[in-house]
Amino acid sequence: MSEKNKNNVNTNDLAGRVYDVKDYKGEDTLSSGLATSHEQVSDAYMEGEIQPVIDDVDGKDIKIERKGFDKEAE
Repeated sequence: MSEKNKNNVNTNDLAGRVYDVKDYKGEDTLSSGLATSHEQVSDAYMEGEIQPVIDDVDGKDIKIERKGFDKEAE
């Protein structure tokens, strides 16, 4: 095994790792990073957008209209 491959043996373990509740109490850098990222994503998801837009590839944002639905006449 080459020297480069010896140093990268654990990369599959790191790349395959996902958030787990125990990461909040973890002491290592990876657990701390996963817990922080999970908290940020959770906060952003729960907060939502005040003025949501669809980001266009060409740089022009498309506003999402906030309007209700029309009830059908009974």
